[in-house]
Amino acid sequence: MCLCAVYLVLSLSLSACGYQFRVEGAGPTIGGAATVSSSTSPPPRLVVRTLENRTFEPNLETRYTNYLRHEFSSGSGAQVVADSEAADLVLSGQILSVLLPTLSFSQTTTLESRAEVIVVVKVEETRTQRVVWTQVAKGSSEFYVTPDLQFNRVLQNRALEQAGRFVAEDLASRFLLQLESGELTKPPARQASDNVDNLIK
Repeated sequence: MCLCAVYLVLSLSLSACGYQFRVEGAGPTIGGAATVSSSTSPPPRLVVRTLENRTFEPNLETRYTNYLRHEFSSGSGAQVVADSEAADLVLSGQILSVLLPTLSFSQTTTLESRAEVIVVVKVEETRTQRVVWTQVAKGSSEFYVTPDLQFNRVLQNRALEQAGRFVAEDLASRFLLQLESGELTKPPARQASDNVDNLIK
């Protein structure tokens, strides 16, 4: 009973004297590594030019360019600006192909198809016109085929739009990885750059 009273008096006196337990700073890290500070450099300003449509599908270039601008604005680490504004980088590219392979069919008709698109892009420095990033991306989306031809076209258009969104998301994610790794400032591999240049020409 006496021991409990001593503990009570001691705890009250410590709290009355202002002793507090406080943790400051970032706390311990695994392996004792120092905390990495976030980069304070501003994001690169990027112009996304309208894609060239090399397919027979009309108006894909407008829709796919809009998807690229949206995804690069929100998920690439770059600041997308208008073509008339000053920029550090310029993205250009082409829609190379649209394929509509059959996935399932009966003896008389196609039941399900897939929309497949291939897009090639490159990013150049505006000051030096040096190609700093090149990519080929593929997107696909499935759709059912019905006896109504007009409705089939609607379903096909939606699949093509979905495939274009997948391409834009993929390219924005890859660009972000390249930007965060610091590889964007290094010259791309000569062979890879030549291959993409041959596709774009």
